[in-house]
Amino acid sequence: MATSRGAAGIADRKEDIWQLQLPKEAYELDSKIFKLNRDRLIAKVKESSPGALIVLQGGKEIDHGNTDTNHLFRQDNFFLWTFGVQEPGYWGLVDVRNGKSYILIPRLPDAYRVWMGELPDPAEVAEKYLVDYVLYDDELETKIGEIDPTEVLLLSGTNSDSGLAFNTPKIKNEKNLKVNTELLYPLMEELRVVKTDLELNLMRIVNKLSSAAHRLVMKKIAADNYEYQGEALFKFFAQYVGGARAVAYTCICGSGHNCSILHYGHAAAPNAKQIKDGDMCLFDMGASLWGYASDITCSFPVSGRFTEKQRKIYNIVLESRNAAFQVIKPGVLWLDVHKTALKRLLAGLQEIGLLRAASVDEMLDKSVSAIFQPHGLGHLMGIDVHDCGGYNKFTPPRKEEPHLRSLRTCRELKAGMVLTVEPGCYFIPCLLEQARNDEKIKHFFNFDVVDGYRGFGGVRIEDDIIVTASGMELMTDVPRTVEEIEEHMARPL
Repeated sequence: MATSRGAAGIADRKEDIWQLQLPKEAYELDSKIFKLNRDRLIAKVKESSPGALIVLQGGKEIDHGNTDTNHLFRQDNFFLWTFGVQEPGYWGLVDVRNGKSYILIPRLPDAYRVWMGELPDPAEVAEKYLVDYVLYDDELETKIGEIDPTEVLLLSGTNSDSGLAFNTPKIKNEKNLKVNTELLYPLMEELRVVKTDLELNLMRIVNKLSSAAHRLVMKKIAADNYEYQGEALFKFFAQYVGGARAVAYTCICGSGHNCSILHYGHAAAPNAKQIKDGDMCLFDMGASLWGYASDITCSFPVSGRFTEKQRKIYNIVLESRNAAFQVIKPGVLWLDVHKTALKRLLAGLQEIGLLRAASVDEMLDKSVSAIFQPHGLGHLMGIDVHDCGGYNKFTPPRKEEPHLRSLRTCRELKAGMVLTVEPGCYFIPCLLEQARNDEKIKHFFNFDVVDGYRGFGGVRIEDDIIVTASGMELMTDVPRTVEEIEEHMARPL
């Protein structure tokens, strides 16, 4: 199994992190990425509906309540994948018969020029996004009628992570054309699961940026800082150096006990605790470039030196991650990679006395691991940080067992997939109490030892990988071993 380890030798690196050099694709939209996506979509749809017209609606700006200010615009991800369009209010058409693509832009009032800048020029839009034609959105129905397809394909489906249905666009359909809402969504999901070389190149770039931002935060954060200062440093660096105006998800910057809150950082827990000397930090943050995500977690002691307990738990999680790396390759089920990592986690917890001597397979079957790692090993990633296609009609079904049901996919791995690998070990009070009261599993635990870790929080190590023809490529480039972390944090910036 061939594995490229991007972080190898990082402890010896001498770098001026502010002089990070990124390829031009970080700063200039490369529309060839999205043109290739369209070409793949046309070829796939042509197999089952060669006379179809694909109709996609882009995202709209979202107001702050009923005010005249907006949230920072984020394009609909299926539309973005197909056209690369960064602006709101657009539509797109793809004629499967001849491969021609259309963008329809809003017909804006002249007053727009005063407040927002010049109106979009159709010829410039066509050149920017590599489409054949640019029309105005009030010409949508007429153009659909002129094309006169055998059927109109609209997106309709449900995201397997959120459970939310896609907001299917509405068209007038005055010619009473056949409308198909079943074909497109699963086909586009499948295409998004396996990335092109152009997509992978962009994802390497955003990983390089996010890795550098994490390295900066690890050096700069200190006891008595607040968690939000880690978030602020990350976001500042990502935009200042890489032009990343958006992060891929809400930053998670836990310290101490907050490291055990899996999705900490939300509005009710806004990275607001003061970091205490001796705390572990669990910082889960990823920048986004041109819509493509990164998702990296670094766990480290704010003091720069691991205590004995911190070292033990960290090394168990690191060994779990390394065990997963060794089995990732095409043809392997992600479910089995997950189980491999969990077995290493359970064995490690036995070795330090938190779990009693017993069969690791038996403990896994009885979901003992879910007490310490209630989440899955990782997820697909692309334009969505939790990318689509985890579960659909082409995939194995979701499992129901406690240690498997949070796994975001059970797919067979293919070259070109991008996934996170993010094992963890957490001391979550409600789960520890659940184990103590569960007659089926409580005998596996040494609660006298477990109780000594209450308040510890947790450790998560999260890397972004590409499945290759012979194994995997590690995109993430941060210190990972205890020695690398301590060396990195001790060296002046």
